[in-house]
Amino acid sequence: MGRAHSNAFLQAGRFFDLPYQPVLKAVCSRNAERARSFADNWGYESVETDWRNLVHRKDVDLIDIASPNDTHAEIAIAAANAGKIVLCEKPLGRNAAEAQAMTAAVERAKVANMVWYNYRRVPAVMLLKQLLEEGRFGRIFHYRAKFLQDWTISPELPQGGEALWRLDAAVAGSGVTGDLLAHAIDTALWLNGPIAEVCAMTETFIQERRHNLTGQVQPVGIDDASAFLARFANGSLATFEATRYARGHKALYTLEINGEHASAAWDLHDLHRLQFFDHRDQGQLRGWRSIHITDGDHPYMKHWWVPGLQIGYEHTFIHQIADFLEALGQSKPAAPAFRDALATDLVTDAVLESAKMRQWRRV
Repeated sequence: MGRAHSNAFLQAGRFFDLPYQPVLKAVCSRNAERARSFADNWGYESVETDWRNLVHRKDVDLIDIASPNDTHAEIAIAAANAGKIVLCEKPLGRNAAEAQAMTAAVERAKVANMVWYNYRRVPAVMLLKQLLEEGRFGRIFHYRAKFLQDWTISPELPQGGEALWRLDAAVAGSGVTGDLLAHAIDTALWLNGPIAEVCAMTETFIQERRHNLTGQVQPVGIDDASAFLARFANGSLATFEATRYARGHKALYTLEINGEHASAAWDLHDLHRLQFFDHRDQGQLRGWRSIHITDGDHPYMKHWWVPGLQIGYEHTFIHQIADFLEALGQSKPAAPAFRDALATDLVTDAVLESAKMRQWRRV
């Protein structure tokens, strides 16, 4: 994420007409040698090894948190109290309580803030949002999403430490619910409105793993797989699924929405396309269409190449920081703000509680 964010800061002003141009003043990491190497490669002017120094530097206006989940709350609250703009990787907190404290801090300090739920900025997903707002779908009946990976199947994989902190519940907060499903939930809330209640199940397939820091075999506290039913406030029904045990899938994120008049589907593996069906099309020609999102009248695409040429994952971060800086120049909030990300953490908390209690839970 450090690379993804740095690239976005560098590229946004080259492709978008923005009121501010990011200046890469300092990068912070506990490992000074690697921080210096990173700074040299990306053009940061200086290096810090303690984020507290960064927060109090007078030449830094914006703190971008791309560190493990257990550091998000402390850094964000301190940065807000210091009057800094705060950007934060997802999930906002390890749980809703942390996210609430972070949200309260930025709102109390009245500082601009945003969370990097970058899939909102995929042009195809943004087009889907526009079609929904135009009323093309009518009443919404169904929403379904899944995010599948396979990288933790081996029982020999350790947990914790620098590379594998996502497997350590104390650092990550949860497993796939707060990591993968958080993306799917944020997109769903943005597209289809609030979720009212959930009914979930989770599973930890490997119960013990060696910890990288202690060398001891310890219980695994995260969820390896998570699935839940949901009812949205608008009455539509939903299914969500995430796992790191789907052999053959590295990052399969898909969503589909079904309405009274139309349906649409999107696949991260084919992110520049939106599949769309409109029942009102003429009968003999009615069917699913594949819309290639590359024309200048598609969201964001006028800033890139000639029609027909595609963009990729890294561009979603560029779009997000461009939107943020444009909003900042107009003294407007940029979504998803901390409060939007808090809404996602409230859902993930409800999912984990539902799975634990084996019953429906209100969000």
